[in-house]
Amino acid sequence: MNKILWLAVLLALIIPGGVSAQTPAAPNGVTAAPGAPAAPTGRRKLVSVMNFDYATVHAGVSGIFGQDVDIGKGISDLLINNLVKDGTYRVVNRSIMDKILAEQNFSNSNRADPNSAAKIGKLLGVDAIIVGSITEFGNETKNLGAGGGGGNWHGIGAGTFHHSNSKANVALTAQLVDVDTGEILGVAEGKGQSSRSSTSMLGGGGNWHGFGAGGVDFGSSDFQSTIIGEAVKAATDQLTTEVIADNTKLVARTIVVEGLVAAVDSGQIVLNVGTKDGVKVGDELNVMRVTHEIKDPKDPTKVIRRMTSPVGVVKVTDVDEQSAVCTSVSGSGFKIGDMVKTVTQ
Repeated sequence: MNKILWLAVLLALIIPGGVSAQTPAAPNGVTAAPGAPAAPTGRRKLVSVMNFDYATVHAGVSGIFGQDVDIGKGISDLLINNLVKDGTYRVVNRSIMDKILAEQNFSNSNRADPNSAAKIGKLLGVDAIIVGSITEFGNETKNLGAGGGGGNWHGIGAGTFHHSNSKANVALTAQLVDVDTGEILGVAEGKGQSSRSSTSMLGGGGNWHGFGAGGVDFGSSDFQSTIIGEAVKAATDQLTTEVIADNTKLVARTIVVEGLVAAVDSGQIVLNVGTKDGVKVGDELNVMRVTHEIKDPKDPTKVIRRMTSPVGVVKVTDVDEQSAVCTSVSGSGFKIGDMVKTVTQ
């Protein structure tokens, strides 16, 4: 017995902490490697970014670029690039956003409207949508004796008017909007300024040679070398930092989708639920078949539970507002009336 006791003491000294010092188990029962980071909890929040409203500076945009340019889209694209590079949020692809906007006949005048944006965000299945405005864009010096129009507006600065010390100012504001309530969860601001001697707003851009299809690539190095481009980048970078800081104010949504199989045709399963119900391309839904119904003994017309058996899993390949087209991931024999359900966060 004494030998056994001494052996137990020796083992306790060799293995610090005894049995309680075991390596923690990773998810799915797999043992985590020593020193491995803890498994992440939850998921990154999904957001979409609307094209920024630029109504307050619209009159002077053509004075800078020589024609009307959608600078709101340019700012939005730059913010999206910054958010994707940072990785705090997941960001909806621009093409998906444009498709939803087209289907909803979304007006440019609604760009900064939280309620309209919330509706779009719900169709996209995001946790929040970012809407913004460009409140200043151009030269702070009043336009005196210059061609190009604009009256007393102080944003004119295209190659038609040169100051001995041109200074570009850009100011942005953005709101993080809850798509379920339309509540503004956070506000971000960004300001940028750049000045240079003896040049115009677009001066100093090296090989920058304009734009196409009414848009400017605000992310190009040549544009960002102009003084207005430097101010745009500085303002957007500051705005990005504040938008990222607001991520703690956003709660990941839990979306429950329940519907029925409406048709089965040539291997495609059509559901009676769509974007208005939170369905997105790529979603997978469990398909269940009701085997029998249990009714309330006190009220035989009232069903209190439906017993089901699993049929399979389907994946959404195409979706509109009221329906979704799916293919089978597993299972077979899908029928009209089968129940579908998924819970995503």
